[in-house]
Amino acid sequence: TYCTSYHAARASSVCKQEKSINWAGLKKMAATMKNVDEIRDRVILGEFGVKNVHTTDFPGNYPGYDDTWDMQKFQKNFRIDIVHLDENTMEFDMVGIDAAIANAFRRILLAEVPTMAIEKVFIYNNTSIVQDEVLAHRLGLIPIRADPRLFEYRNTEDEGSEIDTIQLQLKIKCSRNPRASKDSSDPRELYLNHMVYSGDIKWVPIGNQADVFADSTIGPVHEDILIAQLRPGQELDIVMHCIKGIGKDHAKFSPVATASYRLLPEITLLEPVEGAKAERLKRCFSRGVIDLEDVKGQKVAKVVNSRLDTCSREVLRHDDLKNVVKLGRVRDHFIFTVESTGILPPDVLVTEAIKVLMVKCQRFVNELDSTDVE
Repeated sequence: TYCTSYHAARASSVCKQEKSINWAGLKKMAATMKNVDEIRDRVILGEFGVKNVHTTDFPGNYPGYDDTWDMQKFQKNFRIDIVHLDENTMEFDMVGIDAAIANAFRRILLAEVPTMAIEKVFIYNNTSIVQDEVLAHRLGLIPIRADPRLFEYRNTEDEGSEIDTIQLQLKIKCSRNPRASKDSSDPRELYLNHMVYSGDIKWVPIGNQADVFADSTIGPVHEDILIAQLRPGQELDIVMHCIKGIGKDHAKFSPVATASYRLLPEITLLEPVEGAKAERLKRCFSRGVIDLEDVKGQKVAKVVNSRLDTCSREVLRHDDLKNVVKLGRVRDHFIFTVESTGILPPDVLVTEAIKVLMVKCQRFVNELDSTDVE
């Protein structure tokens, strides 16, 4: 009887021990899985560095995770949300892609979406103090409003035609203003045409361009770009040829003033922050990120809009605040900002950039499928 009781008690003790071990193992596994999710999905901003900066969700890297690429999964997770759009600027969110694709998209916007820009400058007369080379360079950087999709790339050996060239002319001469007051010293009153602006550049149609582009206004995007200053007797007589090109060849062909992205900030309060401490916490972030709400007569900090944060990590300088906040960025959520030079609307530029990326991908697939191996 004693032996039976002993073995029963022993078995019960072992069973409880195993349950305890299993429960601890499950808790440890859950904590590990949580850490893995953070490593995979978040970039963590620490006091002395930034963690999880590299993409690690490739197939086979994490046991229990299926990271093989799947079209249906990608289509389900990928989305583009337009946040702001006006005549020249656009802000949108691109969610569900890798940083490599986002950066490729940014580089295409900068360097591979074609535009029309001044390439050839024929200077017949320049008696201003601006040297011919400097003048040609200034003219080349003036954005020209013309839809590049309506033109062909120009062959360097050809002289140019109506399908690949836009001709512009700048002809202006400075003279004294006969109606100016004798006591005046203001050049704006003393002289006529003494300031040469981009608005003085005129379009000269070639061939049937006048009919084809009857509804279009071809010329400089901005009319107030200063080109040169003249004095009586000085003049400019210049003919310019605009051709189609990309920013990879020259910066003047770049369609954007800027195209950039940043990861969506994520701010998490690990514990309640109240009173004067909450006031200091609010000042550590950009305006609109942290707000104070009244809870039973006490001011309590609350994250309102983490998107507005610049991730300066100012809060980590305060010993009593750095442990109550967790700073991170969502790895696959990119906030794009596109500012057009005015040649094409920003939404059109984004569409054209996507088309260029699709062509690149198709070319790569065709090379993979090609049977010709060198």
